[in-house]
Order: sequence, then C-alpha cells, then structure tokens
Amino acid sequence: MVSNTHGIRLAKPSDVKDLACIERESFSDPWPASAFADVLLMPSASMIVATDANDRAVGCCILLNAADQGEIANLAVARHARRQGTAAGLLVQAITIAQSKGVVAIFLEVRASNEAARALYRAHDFSEIGRRGGYYQRPTEDALVLQWSATSAVKTVTE
Repeated sequence: MVSNTHGIRLAKPSDVKDLACIERESFSDPWPASAFADVLLMPSASMIVATDANDRAVGCCILLNAADQGEIANLAVARHARRQGTAAGLLVQAITIAQSKGVVAIFLEVRASNEAARALYRAHDFSEIGRRGGYYQRPTEDALVLQWSATSAVKTVTE
C-alpha cells in the first residue's frame, strides 16, 4: 500500500528539480538535474514518478529499453515516503510498462550492502546473476547485477 502518495504518472519537466533533490538525499553519487531532463527527451526511456496529494514527485523510476531488454537505471524515493510501498509501486509500474513494450528481461545494478533494495527486488522476482567489482564510488563498493525475466515471473505466478 502506498499511503503517502497520490498516484504514479509519467514524469514531466516541472518534476526535475524535485527529482534532483530526491536523488541527492538517496545516493552518495547522485545524478545531476540535467540527467533527469535528458532522460525526458529519450524515446527509449520511461520515467515515472510517485506523487503526493499536491502532485509533487516523491519517488522516481527510470526504465530504459532496447528491443526486448530493459534496464532500471534509477529508482529513488524521498526519505519521508520510504517504507510505505512507494518503491514497490514504482517498480511494478515500470515492469508493466516494460511488458507493454515487449520487454522480456529487465536488468539493474544495486549496491551489495543495500539490503532494503535487494529485498524489494527479490520480492518482485529479480534474481542475482552477477557482480561488478568496484562499480560504485563514494564509497567504493561492488554492484550486484539482478535480472527479472517474464518467463520466471509467469512461472512464479502459476506455481
């Protein structure tokens, strides 16, 4: 249940400032505001936001896709909207969008120490398929490479 959000919608240019703030409070090596503005212009990207009752962004998920492959390039939620289902809602919507575009596999990287994110992804049928040594900076840390596939998600539902 997403108790502190009003809804999920596609991002718009007026969200960029809020998204950059969320990014800075979420990551030690944040994307600049210009990166979010650039994503809005990419035809291969879907950037969705969770919003509060005032339609201000409180979370963001960026899905990139090429052919039948997708990548979650970014998923961040404002501190005050965490642990309320916001990230799960964004992730489910991103998977739904990916499937509507014919994507059969989605990949992402997550800090090895980020237990909360790893639990979220496990709960949504992402499996660890690899590790990238020293991928993250500030501090230096390995990334776990996770994959979601349409076939394993269907299998999980039907079992």
